[in-house]
Amino acid sequence: MNVPIILAGGVGTRMGADRPKQFVEVLGKPVLVYTIELFQNHPEIDAIEVVCVKSHIDYLKGLVEEYNLDKVKWITEGGADFQHSVINGINNLKGKLDDDDIVLVHYGASPFTSADVISDSIRVAKKHGNSSPAMSSLLLLGSNDGDKSLNWIDRDEVLILNTPQGFKFSYVTQLYEEAIEKDLIDKVEPHTTTLMYLMGRELYLSKSNQYNLKITTKEDLDLLEAFTLMKQSRANK
Repeated sequence: MNVPIILAGGVGTRMGADRPKQFVEVLGKPVLVYTIELFQNHPEIDAIEVVCVKSHIDYLKGLVEEYNLDKVKWITEGGADFQHSVINGINNLKGKLDDDDIVLVHYGASPFTSADVISDSIRVAKKHGNSSPAMSSLLLLGSNDGDKSLNWIDRDEVLILNTPQGFKFSYVTQLYEEAIEKDLIDKVEPHTTTLMYLMGRELYLSKSNQYNLKITTKEDLDLLEAFTLMKQSRANK
């Protein structure tokens, strides 16, 4: 099985909206529904789990019914941050998935991901046990030295990492069990990839692209609206 763990447990304070950013509506549809539909419509996806902020679980259940998101098999409560939400999602899937099944950890506020990015994350994770969409920066990079920049950074030496990050279920389960046992969860920025780096794990790279953006600001909502209208226009031609 290939099962995304869609993280919708955050409150999105940087957005300044009256609700978590994943539930802000664009063209009458919540951002989270756009994200879930990416996996709902993907032929390689067998089932979906959503890790949801507690206050909106009932609302999400209504959205699942309204938009016929029948691949959503499990909804579980989010944690205090990304890391703990992932742990909640993994724990909820124990006993439901086999060791070689693939889970795809994905931001609920990342509705731009394309089908080929999802497919390649699955492919690489099946081969190596883990995967992360990655690409080089297309912009110039410099050091952050307060109100100035003193050093140029070679963009070929760094990568932009994104989601959906893929894992064999046995791999990610063992990763977090070891991290909890060694008290590492809160030692790094709360992401699975940063935890892997801390633990000396190799991260295998899969395909990404410039469209693969995460909704963070109000301007990103404008991009989603424009992107959606563009796709609708092309589909109607």
